[in-house]
Amino acid sequence: MSEVKNKVDFIQLLEPDMSIKILTHLDDPCDLIRVSAVSSSWHRFVVEHGLCKQHFLKMFPDISSIAQSLEHDNVIEPISNHHGHYVNWECLKRNHKVYAFLASGLTPLRKNCISKAISASSTDNYPDESIVHTLEAGDRTEHRASYWSSKGESDPSVPETLVYKLVSKLCLVTEIHVQPFQAYFQHGFPVYSAKAVRFRMGHLRYPMELQFSVDKMTANHVLGDDQFIWTYTSPEFPMSQDNRLQQFRLPEPVLCIGGLLVVELLGRVQKQEMDELFYTCIAHVQVTGRPLSPVFDVNIHHPSGKCTLKYHSQKDCYTTSSSSSPSPTRDSSNPSRLRTITSSIVQRGVRRWEQIILGALLGSGPLVVDDQ
Repeated sequence: MSEVKNKVDFIQLLEPDMSIKILTHLDDPCDLIRVSAVSSSWHRFVVEHGLCKQHFLKMFPDISSIAQSLEHDNVIEPISNHHGHYVNWECLKRNHKVYAFLASGLTPLRKNCISKAISASSTDNYPDESIVHTLEAGDRTEHRASYWSSKGESDPSVPETLVYKLVSKLCLVTEIHVQPFQAYFQHGFPVYSAKAVRFRMGHLRYPMELQFSVDKMTANHVLGDDQFIWTYTSPEFPMSQDNRLQQFRLPEPVLCIGGLLVVELLGRVQKQEMDELFYTCIAHVQVTGRPLSPVFDVNIHHPSGKCTLKYHSQKDCYTTSSSSSPSPTRDSSNPSRLRTITSSIVQRGVRRWEQIILGALLGSGPLVVDDQ
């Protein structure tokens, strides 16, 4: 009895549009890589039709509106490189590799994606009550209080802002946590929370690097809102007057392009007894998210947010845990208005593309992607 060895290849039998429609319904980025590994014809079909790019832009449509070019190992080529009706095969292969890894290149979930404190709209006693103290978990370090304090205001509607730099210029943010500070050394143990909180994400308006951190700034050095482009603004979340790490989950995960976060503290609820002014004080800020693999970066080179997406396939990169900036030098001659006590209270080795295991990033088992 003879065996029937005929095999059906639906990609060859169906029209290209129908095959594309079927393959674009795959949810897991690794599935497209598995599809392209079935045969040389399937590999060519996935590459020619840019399915990995389509999948990524479906996941993160924001990137398509700003990434105008792709830099691969320090060589810039247009993302769409057309010569008449012929699309350069090498360009397509490059995009296939980059977007396949981009769609799967989010590192494991991190409980804190903040790398540096940048600026506060006001500070009551600098540096004793600097924003840098909000990088410390909790409200005490070494038997001292650790918090940021605004200046006092007679008008409780005056807002405040805290600006932070994230660990990556491309970071998928899901939650932001904020802990108001409770002045346990004041009568009645008041909590200096805001009425509500709102978050913005984005990048600097002009191409420059934030080479400073707030502990190197003067008390009057404050970055204005006109220096930033905010690409995302969250809804307002009410805050409770409670000394705990309050969790604010975004309506949907947000791809922060540019790596800057501003925490807007809207309204004041607590008046300080000694001067009858309203203050906002924060003990800790934390961002939960998934930074993109360090082989990726963006260069934003236009005020509108146009940028170059950079991919370094042979770069040895290592993800480092976010570290708090060193505590600023304290001046005991400048006591805090919120104190009645005298002392201040405060890699993954990425090797060649051929060695990247995408499945491990998604928890779906090993899957090796190569140039073939």
